[in-house]
This record gives sequence, structure tokens and C-alpha cells, in this order.
Amino acid sequence: MTHERNILVVAHARRDDTVEAAQRVFEALRVAGARAVVPPDDREELIEVLGELPDVLRLGIDVPVDAIELAIVLGGDGTILRAAELVRDGTAPVLGINMGHVGFLAEIERDDMDDAVRRVIDRDYTVEERLALQVRVKDSADSVIYETWALNEATVEKASRERMLEVVMEIDGRPLSTFGCDGVVVSTPTGSTAYNFSAGGPVIWPTVEAIAVVPLSAHALFAEPLVVGPEASIAIEVLERTNGTGILWCDGRRSHDLPPGARVVVRRSERPVRLARLHPAAFTDRLVRKFRLPVEGWRGPAAITGTITTRSATS
Repeated sequence: MTHERNILVVAHARRDDTVEAAQRVFEALRVAGARAVVPPDDREELIEVLGELPDVLRLGIDVPVDAIELAIVLGGDGTILRAAELVRDGTAPVLGINMGHVGFLAEIERDDMDDAVRRVIDRDYTVEERLALQVRVKDSADSVIYETWALNEATVEKASRERMLEVVMEIDGRPLSTFGCDGVVVSTPTGSTAYNFSAGGPVIWPTVEAIAVVPLSAHALFAEPLVVGPEASIAIEVLERTNGTGILWCDGRRSHDLPPGARVVVRRSERPVRLARLHPAAFTDRLVRKFRLPVEGWRGPAAITGTITTRSATS
């Protein structure tokens, strides 16, 4: 009996370009003898556009998540985050093909899609593990009332625009500071170029294991961005005196209301997120390309007629 190869395809089914791309991926997988799998809701939407898809299977109905070999994602960062959520209970890596704008999590651009699918079929890729967050919400009796995870960030925010959130922040079981704010972002290195970056937090190279903590519009003398170790425990308590409620958002996809007295505890998850990589490009190059950073005038490493010379520390 041969081992079936199940490839999950996650695409934005309401966009013409991603639907067309999904159709090409389905055909390439079929020709290679692999089985295309999609989320059930996506399959129904794709059928509305493409007609019957007898060879395309449903995730969780026809194929369990732990039988998925790899997830091909056609879309932007939001679609990639959705795919990471879909395969969270399995071991499949996620390969992002950028069909959006910035697409910071994507591995390649749409023009290289056919080559990427060929390499998936040939198993010609490496897998990179990224730090993820475990997120728990506790009530005033210290009982866990909600638990989830995040690849990019967990954010505690005020629920009402007109009201400020009063919080106390704790690092490794010790109180750090109390302040009023719009919220607090707790980010992974992967998420450091997302909400964390927009909030003034540091960009963290993916090879650095660390967690960033960034208060949002805090009314405090000490409310600067922090970088803590990967094993640190960060807790944010919504103070009882808060005039209103807060809300927890994880990756902008999963939320939970935070009444006064709620405590959000964030630490490293035991299960990383696995990303498929096709090109070992430097993260610096990705920053320059995605953010369109100016690099005019860069001379690069000195090389004269093939001989590498060293420069002084002041050059």
C-alpha cells in the first residue's frame, strides 16, 4: 500500500488571482500523484467559482490534520496566520506564497509559484522552527478561563476607545510597573515586524530567541519597549479600578474579553510553528526588500581582484 501525500492548500477564495493560483496548484499536485486538501469552507467557496472539485479533499473530514505533509498558502500574512492555525494540531510546515502586498511571512512571491510547487513535490525544502507564545487568561481566583497561542503577538487592549486601560505588568513573577494605557503588545521575533513594529517595538532577528513587550500609549515615566528572554513569563493584570473592560487579541484572529481583575499570562509555547524555507536568504535582505529600505551608497565587503581585504573598525 502506498503512502498518500496530502498537501493542504489555503487560499483566499474570494479573490480571482488566488482562485486561479489554487487551480494551478491543484492540477500540479494531481499530476504528481499528491492529494490536494482544503478547509471545508474554502472548498464550498471554490466550487462556486470553479465548479465541482472531486479530487480536492476536505481538511478534518476526509483527511485529518496530522496526515497533512505541508501547507501551501496563497495569500498575504493574514492567510498564512490562518494556515498556521489550521495545522496547529499537526506537524505540517507552512509555505507562504505572497499574493498580497508586504507578505512578510511569505517565503516567495507569486511569480515563483510554479517552481515552489515543484520543490514541494520533490520535498526540496528545509523547515525552520519559530518561537510561538502560549497565552492564558486567569480570573480573580487564579483559575484558567481561556487558553490559546500566538505566532506573531498577543495584545491586551482597551475595549472602549474613550476609556483607558489600567494595568500592572509583571515579569517572571515580580511586578514591574502600573500604568494607564491603550494596551500592551507581547511579540515573538516573527511578529516583531508586525504590530510590535508599528507600536515602536524593536525588530528582532528570527534567529534570536526573545520576547518583546511594548506598552501602547502608556501614561507612565517607565513604559519603554522591553526585550526579555525566551523563557520569561509576562503577566498583564487588568486592575479592578479600571473603568471599563479590556480584550485579548492573538494574531488578530482569536479574542477574549478581559473584565477587571483578569490576568493574562504569556510565555513561550512548548510547540513552535514550522515554516518551510526554499531559499536561505539573509533576514537583512528580507527587511530591505519588504520595507523598501534605501541602501544606495553601500560598498559591501572589500574585494580587490579576488583578494579579500579587511577594513579597520572605523572604516
